[in-house]
Amino acid sequence: MASSRTLALAPPATARRGQYPGIALTVIAATQLMVVLDITIVNIALPHIQQVLKFNTTNLSWVINAYTLTFGGLLLLGGRAGDILGRRRVFVVGVLVFSFASLLGGVAQSSGWLLAARALQGLGGAIASPTALALIATNFKEGPERNRAFGVFSAVAGAGGAVGLLLGGMLTSWLSWRWVLFVNVPIGIAVALLAPLYINESERHPGRFDLAGAFTATAGMVSLVYGFIRASDHGWTDAVTVTAFSLAVVLLAAFALNEQRARQPITPLHLLRERNRSGAYGLMLCVSATMFSIFFFITLFVQEILGFSPLRAGFAFLPISVAIVAASQLAARNQLRWGPKPFLVTGSTLVLAGVFWATRIDIDTGYATGILGPTLLFGFGMGSIFVPVLLTVVSQVAPHETGAATGMLNTTQQVGGSLGLSILVTVYGTASHNEARQQVGKFLQHATPEQAARFRASGKLPAPYSSQVLVHGIAGAFQMGLVFVALAVVIAVFVIKIRRPPEPPHVNLPGGVT
Repeated sequence: MASSRTLALAPPATARRGQYPGIALTVIAATQLMVVLDITIVNIALPHIQQVLKFNTTNLSWVINAYTLTFGGLLLLGGRAGDILGRRRVFVVGVLVFSFASLLGGVAQSSGWLLAARALQGLGGAIASPTALALIATNFKEGPERNRAFGVFSAVAGAGGAVGLLLGGMLTSWLSWRWVLFVNVPIGIAVALLAPLYINESERHPGRFDLAGAFTATAGMVSLVYGFIRASDHGWTDAVTVTAFSLAVVLLAAFALNEQRARQPITPLHLLRERNRSGAYGLMLCVSATMFSIFFFITLFVQEILGFSPLRAGFAFLPISVAIVAASQLAARNQLRWGPKPFLVTGSTLVLAGVFWATRIDIDTGYATGILGPTLLFGFGMGSIFVPVLLTVVSQVAPHETGAATGMLNTTQQVGGSLGLSILVTVYGTASHNEARQQVGKFLQHATPEQAARFRASGKLPAPYSSQVLVHGIAGAFQMGLVFVALAVVIAVFVIKIRRPPEPPHVNLPGGVT
């Protein structure tokens, strides 16, 4: 067996057709698009998934959380695997796992089956995504060629959200919700077949896998999220709820202890010691907690209350995607002039204004009068934050740790989104349960004997009483979202002090590629 030193010194394998960089970039970018859009493509199909697989509204959030928790929790481990085992090899494995999980999810016959498939998708995405980015540096020469490749990669990643919403609407309207998962299978197979032909392998580097850190972090966050969602249905004193929170505390404490002692920790905790960087992580955690929830609840509102088809719902989200892209470009072009702090303050304030506007939602709210405006503010705010947060995170970081710093930012975004969604779903559950009691009383006062009998048999309120319950719960969730975003504004104003325009960093990519 070859030693780790031999592996480290071995030259990278050359793809049989390495002279076709355009095809190599297409293969890499297609994978990133597939992984990124999977976060949003499923959102549009949620009402249909809920009906077919019998989810309630609170448990429905697990369709999102099962993916984002495993994706965010294992992202850094996926990058490390590429360093040690070879990035192309790990990339292909991640794509195949992701595609197989998509197939399993598409044929799911129960809620548990679908959630297991979504978690497996997250694992595949966590393996494929960081190695996809690192393979650009492996296959493109430093300079204009690599810069153009990164530009294409970034554009594809940025457009993934909008493409996912539109594609999800089209597939759900024209075929079935199952095709939002099936669509990944042919793409994944094509990528797996083409990658060995057109993508060069990277050198392998000796190292260790922090499996204990990856397990305790992911399991601890899953337990914490489950505790919040369980509490919304069964109360805070429920034995399973208390057990879930207790287990989360133990696992996350074990994670922190492991990261301090591990020789090669999955999360370098010393990066949090710098004030601006830790503030940037905290800001992203707070705004992501609300961002995921905005997509989740507004998707339910426009389809369940406004009666939008999945396709029309996808188009309804286009303005927020355009706003994010436009604001991101504006922020990127003016960083050298103004620095990160003005954009972080302005962006988080715009998000706060958008969420505050969204809390005014009621059963009579229309798309133009109560949805478009808040989502535009939210989009411009989020777009203003992304680039400055990244520059703040990599500022004054040693070149060999820039990949870890940016990887932690991605992890913070995914885990923060899952945790925030679970908390807001818990608030939604409490608010909607309280409102349901009032609406049941009103319904029974005016119901005919036949209507009352149907209600007692099914336990479901008819419209408009059921609509009032849904909207009241959504408004309550957005009020909790205000707390997260207000904290983000406080961090932007008082914690982050970086004002001067940062020097362009010598970026070390996730996976350790310079």
